[in-house]
Amino acid sequence: MNRHVPVWVALGVWLGGVAAGAAPGYRILVSSESGDIVSQLTWDGVALKTVKVVPVGIMPADIDGPHNVTVSPDGKYWYVTIAHGTPYGTLWKMAVDGDTLVGKAPVEMFPTTISLTPDGELAFVANSDFHGDHPRMNVVSIVYTPRMITLTNLPACDMPHGVKVNHAGTKVYVTCMNSDEVLEIDRPSLAITRRHRTGEGMLPQAMPMKMGHGGAQGAGAMVHDACMPTFVSVSPDDARLYVACNHSDELMVLDARTLELMKAIPTGHGAYNVEPSPDGKWVIATNKKDQSVSLIDAATLTEVARIPTTKPFPHGVAYSPDSRYAFVSQESKGVDPGAVNVIDLQTKTRVASIPVPLQPTGITILARP
Repeated sequence: MNRHVPVWVALGVWLGGVAAGAAPGYRILVSSESGDIVSQLTWDGVALKTVKVVPVGIMPADIDGPHNVTVSPDGKYWYVTIAHGTPYGTLWKMAVDGDTLVGKAPVEMFPTTISLTPDGELAFVANSDFHGDHPRMNVVSIVYTPRMITLTNLPACDMPHGVKVNHAGTKVYVTCMNSDEVLEIDRPSLAITRRHRTGEGMLPQAMPMKMGHGGAQGAGAMVHDACMPTFVSVSPDDARLYVACNHSDELMVLDARTLELMKAIPTGHGAYNVEPSPDGKWVIATNKKDQSVSLIDAATLTEVARIPTTKPFPHGVAYSPDSRYAFVSQESKGVDPGAVNVIDLQTKTRVASIPVPLQPTGITILARP
């Protein structure tokens, strides 16, 4: 046995890069929208394992729809959006110690993504209202997390879906699918300070729209010009915004200072979620209509690999703390379960997978001491 063990091996658990068979220093949390559960997975460098399943939801006879999950900056709590309720959805706060419910805050119609300020005091929740009449003004709910009080429901845009607080905690960005824009919210004032169009929009500004079974209807519909932004993320240095365009099959890179377009990077069909790695070297966009993810070099802003997923509908992305691995959630299709895939960012290949039942969507990392 070699007694001179490299320091990086000894620190592997803490840094998130685990040797084969070692106990991981983090868990992967996955919300299953059609099953009212949050699964907790571990990764040992070889295989994923389900170590715990936490039930969530309030209506035993119905599906409550947990959509997204995130962890507080101090690692003491995790939060999950519950899409269905009476009459609206809720944001749940769960204690990591025991995975017990700490509190709930009312939000609005079909809450999707969550983002927390770096101090953990505010949660911003996009209410997408997938099944309501459009066009309409949907809101972003702002929750004071220490007491789980909804401070305000900020009128935002038509179908806000993605939301992300920057690392400085000064700005919050929201992507609006139907109004085809990115919003900037000022954290101190909780007011929308800027709007940036990401495409020509679903329709000309003055033209009314009706939604039918086939989508947007009526003369003048310009769906072909739409980005339809589904998610936004912020680079680790807060200099760039990454916007996934679900309709135009591209990743828009915006200058966070000006909100102007720096580059549009072609992706697979149906770009959906986007996340940069913690070290800032990589950006992954999930291609929901292409059964793949686009791996993008953040330095050159080019796609360097398009990696197939094991299931048809890739959804969310989370990274190991050391940026070695990416974990991709994939939704279910009928009775076929969804999955979480592991991508090795050194080899740019998929290296493991595990079935996850009942429509897995949101995914995040829970660091465990």
